[in-house]
Amino acid sequence: MAVYRFKAAFEDYDDIVRCIEIKASQTFEDLQAALHAAIGFDLTKAASFYMSDDNWKKGKEITSRELNEEEASAVKSLKAARFSEYIADPHQKIYYLYDPDAQWAFHIELIKIIVGEEPGAVYPRCVKTAGEAPKQYGSTVLGAVPEPEDFDEEAVELLVDEEDLPEGTAESDEPLDVDSSPADELETADSDDLDDESPAGEEFN
Repeated sequence: MAVYRFKAAFEDYDDIVRCIEIKASQTFEDLQAALHAAIGFDLTKAASFYMSDDNWKKGKEITSRELNEEEASAVKSLKAARFSEYIADPHQKIYYLYDPDAQWAFHIELIKIIVGEEPGAVYPRCVKTAGEAPKQYGSTVLGAVPEPEDFDEEAVELLVDEEDLPEGTAESDEPLDVDSSPADELETADSDDLDDESPAGEEFN
């Protein structure tokens, strides 16, 4: 059984390439699954392969999309289309379009026909990888959180007018020492009563 080696590249990123080997008896659905595994895409969207000429002009379609009765007589599904029925040109080109909304397009080209399978090999298989595939759904990058040094301390400086301070009080840069007041001045007249009325270990809200 012949084995076909295809080179698949993104239409918009032709330096990102995957080479897939597949048996002539296997289907376009098998090729799609192998390609998607190699680039990290899922298989949840509709897709179509188009047999193409040297200028990548779309020809006969093989698809996974829903077909009406009229289309079904002229268009084959991916799982029903075997490569042995479609490959006549040793340099056959195939245009692949995945996800009609995102329009992921690929150029797939037959680069080698191998006579006979490699013993023990499992087909289809990816035999060459070049370049990192783009993310199928993209990602959102959040802006960096400003570091403390990015803030202007002078812009948030608290200004105090000396006229607003109580008489005998001057504005000072020295920190207030709360421990300088005698402890007995902080007690209330009813502190003993409160202690007697409060259960041990209970806190006030």
